[in-house]
Amino acid sequence: MPDQMQHITLTSRPTGAPTPDNFALKTAPIPEPAQGEVLVRVHYMSLDPYMRGRMDDAQSYAAPVPIGGTMEGGGVGEVLTSNADGFTPGDMVLGMFGWATHAVADAKMLRKLDPNMGPLTAALGVLGMPGFTGWHGLMEYGRPKQGETLVVAAATGPVGSMVGQLAKSLGLRTVGIAGGADKCALATDTFGFDACIDHRAHADARSLRAAIKDAAPKGIDIYFENVGGKVLEAVMPLMNPHGRIPVCGMISWYNAGGLGAGADTPLSAPALWRPILVKFLSVNGFIISNHWDRLPSFLKEVAPKVLNGEIKVVEDIAEGLENAPAAFIGLLEGKNVGKQIVKLV
Repeated sequence: MPDQMQHITLTSRPTGAPTPDNFALKTAPIPEPAQGEVLVRVHYMSLDPYMRGRMDDAQSYAAPVPIGGTMEGGGVGEVLTSNADGFTPGDMVLGMFGWATHAVADAKMLRKLDPNMGPLTAALGVLGMPGFTGWHGLMEYGRPKQGETLVVAAATGPVGSMVGQLAKSLGLRTVGIAGGADKCALATDTFGFDACIDHRAHADARSLRAAIKDAAPKGIDIYFENVGGKVLEAVMPLMNPHGRIPVCGMISWYNAGGLGAGADTPLSAPALWRPILVKFLSVNGFIISNHWDRLPSFLKEVAPKVLNGEIKVVEDIAEGLENAPAAFIGLLEGKNVGKQIVKLV
């Protein structure tokens, strides 16, 4: 086994969109696990929009990555050395290993993977945090009912595609919003959305709203919020009375920094609060890390649907740790197709 590992550190905090200069590829000795810990060789790592928030020095639900610290992220890999009961070399595990080829982790924070639950990458996407996020947000806060209409932006991403497919299976009309004609074709042809709207084909919220209204003639009962910005502005006037809005993400504002403090958008407080008031809307923000106790229920319900092909999966896999920054920057620009993963082994 080599005695050196590689990891990517945060060298500076971005102003606006991240650039390659915000990251550095470093070499370091492979750490030794203490009692209760294991050493893992990471095979695949996940890239997710929330990581942009970790790059800002702003108060949030989690601490920012320190300058010089390893970028945060989940991964799957093989146990090389174990000083913890219940784990042996060769076990495949899921954990928060960061942007790194190797990591030492507290065994209590790891999930051993069942090879019968699908490929390793599924634990980072459809059967991992993103898929779980979509399922929990839809079922807990969306409260879907047959015959209703659901709209979800970032419809071909790992969260949006899970939301759309589950809603469709429950008898809802599903309308996706995605960036580009190819992604809209993926939404309808692969993920089964009833309709998909290319937000890039609309210069402003008014034009986008008209297209959404055509696709959702009965109004919107559930808007699963992943992006904010122009899409939120377009959707709000179309919400039906007693509509539900699970708030999962705001990717269009992440690059503004400071939890969106620098965002440039014409959406005013009255444009939000008035429909919430007069249409009796339920708006629920949630962070999936507060709900891990529901993961077994999610896996029991959804894993069989993935294994039998009822839920479709699309992954975008970059090769090599050194390419993680470029893939992450592309993710924030909507260049990925499906769940963004980096293959290390």
